[in-house]
Amino acid sequence: MTDDFPSPTLEPVATFCGSCNCGCPQLFVDPDAEEDRRVVITDDFGQRVQMSADQFANLVSDAKAGKLDAVAIA
Repeated sequence: MTDDFPSPTLEPVATFCGSCNCGCPQLFVDPDAEEDRRVVITDDFGQRVQMSADQFANLVSDAKAGKLDAVAIA
């Protein structure tokens, strides 16, 4: 992915918050990206994290198992 963001190939999956105009964090899939960078998460400061689908699946699994609950409470 280049520094041009958002990429025209990004497919939006979810917006976290969405009730304001603060540039809410978002989840995208970039089908044209390299396999290890296909999942993109943005924050409300313009930063992004790119990961593989396997890494994202592991994150989702951990969240479902409650391993991230302490972070949500902090």
